[in-house]
Amino acid sequence: MNTSARRVIPVVVLSIAMAGGATIRVLSDQQPQPQQQQQQSPLGYEDTPMQPNGKWHIHDPKRPQPRVVTPGPAGDPIPAPSDAVVLLGNGADVNAWQMVTDGSAVTWPMKDGVLQSGKGMIQTKEQFSDVQLHVEFATPSEVKGNSQGRGNSGVFLAGVFEIQVLDSYQNQTYPDGQASAMYGQYPPLVNASRPPGQWQTYDIVFMAPRFSAAGQVERPATATVFHNGVVVHNATPFWGPTEHKMIGKYLPAQVKGPVKLQDHGNPVRFRNIWIRTLKGYDE
Repeated sequence: MNTSARRVIPVVVLSIAMAGGATIRVLSDQQPQPQQQQQQSPLGYEDTPMQPNGKWHIHDPKRPQPRVVTPGPAGDPIPAPSDAVVLLGNGADVNAWQMVTDGSAVTWPMKDGVLQSGKGMIQTKEQFSDVQLHVEFATPSEVKGNSQGRGNSGVFLAGVFEIQVLDSYQNQTYPDGQASAMYGQYPPLVNASRPPGQWQTYDIVFMAPRFSAAGQVERPATATVFHNGVVVHNATPFWGPTEHKMIGKYLPAQVKGPVKLQDHGNPVRFRNIWIRTLKGYDE
């Protein structure tokens, strides 16, 4: 996820009505933030709003670091199931993707089924709601930078809910910004990162938010995430869309959106991305 320079942030309190009459309160910026900004601190921030549960600041450096778990060895690409939509396969086909800025053809370099992040974010042309998403990625073998400046990218569900991509192998940063974090909200349960340069996998079950006819949140977006085969989030709800140094506001339009891959100025590689639309038991 992107980081920003120190500034005073105007904050408003958003009240989100949930099913059963419960309400959660989320602090949110009044103005959108630029995509590319400078990092304030290598390890986090203590001048940010508190998260809705009142335990930690957003990007709090004092939050406990997830314990390290060594995953199994990296393997060959995991084949897509028969009902999956292949978003990134073998060869040089990036037809499923477009640039976020203007919908033009993807400019990231692609060769032999490996896509490397370049200038500007990309997104799928198709939009999705409840999905199973498989992503394989590798941060650079040559380590440069630290904290958020090392192998930084991100996978966005429905266009606005981010699972962080980062080189978190022996690289300390604020816990809710490390690899596989629900960025700015929840660190992973454990740090299951492989060393730089090795292929890693995210397997994500994402359930998009649902809203009442009046636009109130009836079901927040949730994520179950496996990082290299290790569960790091278990049906965890997002407090709102992903933002830097704040938590965004739920909007009815977020029930569906593209998958996005982030440009953060680091050459992260991607391969073998596929997605399945999830339906109910009797559908």
